[in-house]
Amino acid sequence: MDQQGVISLGEAFVDFISLDRSNTKFQQLLGGASVNVAVGSRRLGIPSYYLCKLGTDEMSQFVEQEFQKERVNTSFSVRTSSKKICGVYVHINEGGDRYFHSYVNPTPDEVLTEEELRREVFDGAKIFYFGSGTLFQKNAKQTTEAALKYAKDAGNIIAFDANLRLKRWENEEHCRQTVSSFLKYPHIVKLAEDELYFLTGTHSIDAGIAQLSGWKIPFLFITMGSEGACAVMDGEQIFVPAPAVNAIDTTGAGDAFMAALLYCFHEKGVPTNHSLVKEYLQFANNIGAVATTEIGSLSANFDPEYFRS
Repeated sequence: MDQQGVISLGEAFVDFISLDRSNTKFQQLLGGASVNVAVGSRRLGIPSYYLCKLGTDEMSQFVEQEFQKERVNTSFSVRTSSKKICGVYVHINEGGDRYFHSYVNPTPDEVLTEEELRREVFDGAKIFYFGSGTLFQKNAKQTTEAALKYAKDAGNIIAFDANLRLKRWENEEHCRQTVSSFLKYPHIVKLAEDELYFLTGTHSIDAGIAQLSGWKIPFLFITMGSEGACAVMDGEQIFVPAPAVNAIDTTGAGDAFMAALLYCFHEKGVPTNHSLVKEYLQFANNIGAVATTEIGSLSANFDPEYFRS
């Protein structure tokens, strides 16, 4: 059977995005890193499956409606009346930059369990994507490990984006050790520059990449904001600068970058040379840049025509 589509495993969020520097007025938007990747993948034209636990209250209905609008398949998710959707407040600092201010998580133990995973979604999909956003929670970590086994058995391309949010972890060392322990699974790993430094205890791109070399990650991607991004394949670094755009809000830019990478791997296959990796990197840079031109992680429209075969 021809495998098609991207599976995203995670936690659905509602982002409350501050509209001004007073941080008293907010816009309610669908969010969460794994959600952003699921939606971004679908907007780029590939089937998208989202796996999580949803509730039945008004906030969960909002999330479900947004998924339906985006044509993301949630039929493999689970609903329970006790589940409450997580919220995250994104404030604006004095310099005008957005930052994650606080999380609201009324039901932290209500997560998708290992027993609630359905193997058939992995058998039909081509890529399995996950992040660190729920790995701090014991049951969620076990579910992720089970999902990784299903993905490996099904021959999925496995992709991981650290997407570190230290406010959600017990302490920094717990975060570092847990996230590092998952680097042995993926074919694709994406880290922001500061995440690279955090995980490796280094202070330069070269030193961080050298520190990670022992994991033998087939395709490592490092994003550097407005500077661009680099990829590492077979020990060689490939750098591509970011395009110039009128950036308004960087929320979700890294997730858009990841969605674009998954699109490339899905549509063009696993790259066999550095030239192709550079093409993938260029496309991901373009899509990531587009995501910064509107407020909110999912407000900008992605256009697959940025990618030229």
